[in-house]
Amino acid sequence: MNDRTKEKQQNGLATVVRHPLGVWSGGRELAWVAAYLALVSLPLVLLLLGEMPPAVGFWWDFSMGLGFAGLAVIGMQFALTARFPRLTSPFGIDVIYVFHRYLAWVGMGLVAAHFSILWLFHHEALGALNPLEARWELTSGRVSLTMFALAVVTSQWRKALKLEYGLWRYAHVAFATLGFGAAVAHILGVGNYTSTPTKAALWLVVTLSWLCLILWVRLFKPWRQMQTPYRVQEVRPEAAGAITLVLEPDGHEGMPTFKAGQFAWLTIGANPFLLREHPFSIASAPEALPRLCFGIKALGDFTSRLRDIAPGETAYLDGPYGVFSVDSFPHAAGYAFIVGGIGVTPAISMLRSLAARGDRRPLWLFYGNNSLEDVIYGEELDDLASRLDLRVIHVVKEPPEGWEGESGFLDGDILARHLVDDKSGLVFFLCGPPPMTKAAREALLRLGVRADSIRAEIFELV
Repeated sequence: MNDRTKEKQQNGLATVVRHPLGVWSGGRELAWVAAYLALVSLPLVLLLLGEMPPAVGFWWDFSMGLGFAGLAVIGMQFALTARFPRLTSPFGIDVIYVFHRYLAWVGMGLVAAHFSILWLFHHEALGALNPLEARWELTSGRVSLTMFALAVVTSQWRKALKLEYGLWRYAHVAFATLGFGAAVAHILGVGNYTSTPTKAALWLVVTLSWLCLILWVRLFKPWRQMQTPYRVQEVRPEAAGAITLVLEPDGHEGMPTFKAGQFAWLTIGANPFLLREHPFSIASAPEALPRLCFGIKALGDFTSRLRDIAPGETAYLDGPYGVFSVDSFPHAAGYAFIVGGIGVTPAISMLRSLAARGDRRPLWLFYGNNSLEDVIYGEELDDLASRLDLRVIHVVKEPPEGWEGESGFLDGDILARHLVDDKSGLVFFLCGPPPMTKAAREALLRLGVRADSIRAEIFELV
């Protein structure tokens, strides 16, 4: 694989788009948001305690506040990508990663504003810009701003810059870590707000907390994965160039459980410390544990190589994650899945699990493909339809001669023909190319479906 976006295209994994009523459904979400705001504000509060440096003027003080606020936001970025289950479970890790992406712009903007205000109103305080002549602590601040800007820009425009995913991943970690280290050195070197022993100690505690987050993500989590390896049992060819990758735990009991429709980060052919992990939806049902199956389509360098992986190869997993699951809505009257291509992967996991439980609620699967030859898990879907109260509606863009099913693009007319009139108790799961999921969402809203009854995974995250 050479592109994280392509990985998303393989498993329908990315941002869960939710109506606000669906996100703010309880106190846990509000509590986490409040905790985030408190932690971001903590460095500023600590620096305002006790003796303050002499006032210089509004713009100077405002600039200092922006600088500390920017560093606090950037420091919390490490927590957002640490994949703490308690943090991600109320929202879904997909939403957390989107939050991370937008807050990266906020953090960089605050730091850039800090520098810009000084440049405009207190130019003399910046001294020489030439690093050979400037004071080291000021150069360190400029290095940190440059590193943060590179981290954000290369992430936002990675595809336009034609950055291979693996190379971007290494660069992103390097830019973020070096930028953070340079920023801390800049603050300690300047010393305007950390000169007293008490404030220096408090700032040291905050800095060490951020450092612990970095060590957790880059060292401890990979080490834990090394203790629970998996073995490739089978690489099974599927339609449309897809494969089913079958893993079994090696020397341990395996994943305790997961919700049907969730995903995990997979490392294969390397150790977890090398930043070679990629996210894939789990295709198997929780009832099939400890064996795990992943549905993957060859759309990039990494995924193309998976077809040639030999049984016995070592793999590592970090998961499960995500809230795109029927288990998130146990009291729904029924479920409808609107998927395209390999976006069927989380849906097949949910259908397999519902079949294993003997669930008799009404189900619909609208499955869009270019042709019938591109239908993945076609025979199994027929079998599931006989075991469940499931209607499988194939929508074929290029139908064969004599095709009597639905053709063209999935739209509101197709949905209306097959869904029941009363949709109030149904939950809809959308997973496919962005144009398809966008059109399906709009069609459902026109049909009177509540926005908080629609869960969609889109393909692009970075």
